[in-house]
Amino acid sequence: MAPKPAPSSRAWDALTPSLSQWTLEAVASMGFTRMTPVQASAIPLFMAHKDVVVEAVTGSGKTLSFLIPVVEKLLRVEEPIKKHHIGAIIISPTRELATQIHQVLLSLLEFHPPSAAAIHPPEGAAPRSKSSSSVLKVVPQLLLGGSTSPAEDLSTFLKKSPNVLVSTPGRLLELLSSPHVHCAQSSFEMLVLDEADRLLDLGFKDDLQRILRHLPKQRRTGLFSASISEAVDQIVRVGLRNPVKVAVKVKGGAGAEDKRTPASLQMTYLTTPPAHKFSVLKQILSTVQPTPQKTIFFVSTCSSVDYLALLLPIILGTKYTLVPLHGKHPANARQKNFTRFTTATTPAILLTTDVASRGLDIPSVDLVVQIDPPSDPKTFIHRCGRAGRAGRRGLSIVLLHPGREEDYVSFLEVRKTPVTPYSLPGSSGDEEAAAATQKVRTAMLKDRALHDKGQKAFVSWLRSYSKHQAASIFRVADLDWEALGKAWGLLKLPKMPELRNFTGDKTLGVSLDWDNYAYKDKQREKRRKEAMEEATHGDTQEPEDSRKRRATENSAWSHNAENREKRLKRKELKKARKEQERWEQLPEEEKQKALETKRMVEELRQKHEREYRARQAEQASASKTSKPHGKDDEFQGFD
Repeated sequence: MAPKPAPSSRAWDALTPSLSQWTLEAVASMGFTRMTPVQASAIPLFMAHKDVVVEAVTGSGKTLSFLIPVVEKLLRVEEPIKKHHIGAIIISPTRELATQIHQVLLSLLEFHPPSAAAIHPPEGAAPRSKSSSSVLKVVPQLLLGGSTSPAEDLSTFLKKSPNVLVSTPGRLLELLSSPHVHCAQSSFEMLVLDEADRLLDLGFKDDLQRILRHLPKQRRTGLFSASISEAVDQIVRVGLRNPVKVAVKVKGGAGAEDKRTPASLQMTYLTTPPAHKFSVLKQILSTVQPTPQKTIFFVSTCSSVDYLALLLPIILGTKYTLVPLHGKHPANARQKNFTRFTTATTPAILLTTDVASRGLDIPSVDLVVQIDPPSDPKTFIHRCGRAGRAGRRGLSIVLLHPGREEDYVSFLEVRKTPVTPYSLPGSSGDEEAAAATQKVRTAMLKDRALHDKGQKAFVSWLRSYSKHQAASIFRVADLDWEALGKAWGLLKLPKMPELRNFTGDKTLGVSLDWDNYAYKDKQREKRRKEAMEEATHGDTQEPEDSRKRRATENSAWSHNAENREKRLKRKELKKARKEQERWEQLPEEEKQKALETKRMVEELRQKHEREYRARQAEQASASKTSKPHGKDDEFQGFD
């Protein structure tokens, strides 16, 4: 009989006996016939008592790269983890990503009967016996700030005694601060930071350092991200012991440089006039074949999402379901809208900010359109990577204005993120753009509230545009104000410092009786008319109820001022406590160095102060003895 060929290095059975049979069945059911490059590289290392720092392109299967080692390790410990003790923690920067990781973990554990039974006990089941508690199993808990209270999370923890926590940083820190939650050296095994650079970009560095203080130093740690920044290197030095760095990239073809996005993703740009900024979206959607079932539109600000969620359905029609999502939505609204998009069975568009640009594995995204190029160049890749995941074909288009903005193509190429021109059949002409503007204005004239949203969104968009990192490319001075105002469907340009020297038509060609332009909401319209009446006739004819309301508002303002003062004091106290905690953590040698530096700085300050006083005294003495101003004091020219 011919010898059995050795398994491919990317075949799952190449990891046996490292992987359990049920794990192989689970990944097969998920459609992973072979390991992805990042899985083949990271799983053996993470399971072999190694700390790892994994940099891999978006959509490359990173989630299973750490979930499988976590589960396998916890199911191989010598004794079951004690009640209220934690075996592993997975930290995510956003609620959506944490929820997604938790769902993948639950799907994986469905194939492990003891874990599945512990997670979903049958109704009416008897309490667990002592023998059943000795069975090795994995029980996860999801912790999300804003969705439940810390007390509810602690209650769930005490009741179910999970041994794996999947969480955002803030809520995790609150739970770990409880004396009932234990991360003992004998039980804690693994810490995972997913989208590690994003955790630091969002300002979680202090929280992460405080979390690390709750964890034993003898552990395995994994950092997973699509890009490793200098900030991540700082965490590596603090929290990891001789980590193995894994960088998995995609070859761009023969002789081409490594790419930072999946090979199945086509990244393009489309140059379109400012007046066509939104009308061109309809043509893109109607010409891409086959019709995209799931599309993501990225914009720069939350206010833009709120306004465009009302504007775009007017332009695009009813063929597409538009779902808004941004970081200022309440947690339950974010989760509801995210689920609504991921489970949509008809063509759907997610209109979002960068809250959805990282880590989320939204299934079957066909098209990504970046209406606003991101300020942070790193975010460009992550936005594009929402499409073309796990070998599926995807298309990404970034919209640019003609002229200087086209230099963004070269800007991306220098950063090894090449984009090619997108060929749009035909062209979105001026007539289509004008028709779209007219449709929006017709709707806006029916309710002044839509006008207010448009003004706010346009100002916030401009503020974001003016802060772009590629400031030499995206210049406010080059903007076509009238064309953009019409594209946004505005009835006039907002009052902004940037328009101080603008000599064009701020009315955008609209003639409107603003005094009679009303809100649809009757109470809001009543308040507007009262304010207009007050401005016209002054305080002498101010109605009694208006005076009372104004007095209440003044009182409220005073109360708010007091609250602001209290918040500032609390902030200062919090800062002082953090500084004290940091000082207490310093080694004695570092403390001595810091004290010596402080002493030297103080001596230098005092020296400068003495010299300054001496100069002041000399000048005062000289002024007393100097002769009066006269002809001799006049400037006679240089010698």
